[in-house]
Amino acid sequence: MSLPALQNTGVIYRRILSQFPQDISLAFAYGSGVFKQHGASQGQMEKNMLDFVFAVDDPVTWHTMNLLQNRRHYSILKILGPTKISSIQNDYGASVYYNTLVPIDGRIIKYGVISTDSLIDDLMHWKTMYVAGRLHKPVKMLVQNENGKLRAALVSNLKSAVMASFLMLPESFTEEELFLQIAGLSYAGDFRMKIGEDKSKVSNIVKDNIHHFRILYSNILRDCPQVVYKPPQGRLEVDKSPEGQFIQLMALPRTLQQRITKLVDLPGKNRDVEEILLQVAQDPDCGAVVHQGLRKTVSYSSKKLMKMWKSWRRKQSVSQIS
Repeated sequence: MSLPALQNTGVIYRRILSQFPQDISLAFAYGSGVFKQHGASQGQMEKNMLDFVFAVDDPVTWHTMNLLQNRRHYSILKILGPTKISSIQNDYGASVYYNTLVPIDGRIIKYGVISTDSLIDDLMHWKTMYVAGRLHKPVKMLVQNENGKLRAALVSNLKSAVMASFLMLPESFTEEELFLQIAGLSYAGDFRMKIGEDKSKVSNIVKDNIHHFRILYSNILRDCPQVVYKPPQGRLEVDKSPEGQFIQLMALPRTLQQRITKLVDLPGKNRDVEEILLQVAQDPDCGAVVHQGLRKTVSYSSKKLMKMWKSWRRKQSVSQIS
């Protein structure tokens, strides 16, 4: 099973992608410049920044080539060279290096570069859930090579989003409620949602894109033994028994399981993960515990990334005269 790619990529995306080194294992565009959000006009959408993520097998080589082609995209950090840029990318924040406010073909874009291995790790384990969280929502897939591990990780990420959402929802719910829960996973604990972002952001993402969410999740929901999925009625019923919740908890990504363990395990007990998750599965507040674990993951990565972005944005204006 492969991640469904949205059709009609469009000339603008192909033109933009053609201006970068082509050794890319996965490329996608996302955000309000790509998908219409509720309440936004077509004119507003076309003015919004286009956001991209490029996964590359060899970041040093890719940045070397991109510095030759697109040196002005980089902040003053370009003087450090491709090896140092790749080191910053891999060792800080969410393993993504962003170039922002880049003018191309009459649009302003932002693009992040992540190593293929780091992307697979985030998709499988939700260490930061930064790129994994973007891929919980519809994206415009531009490039996807035949890397079997990457394809499997993309599907695993979607299944994990479904399981985490099941644990935080009641026994019966609508498709829209599920998609709202999924879309909100990567915003749990994101401090930007408190100080700057539109509080209705998650709802705006989902309302006009229900069809795209179905493309991503319908097969997973039909095949999942934990839920009764009724597409004609747009409703679902999930197993909320302790046994069912234990199965769902055991299917969560490793990092989230570890964060839940730290929240619940008493000092000095040092019980194994399975024992603790069995306890959580029987807790009436199981969903709240899962939500707390998500908040810890997202809060940690969002604060580090915001600190880095502010630093890069300050340096970006200096780089334009270099």
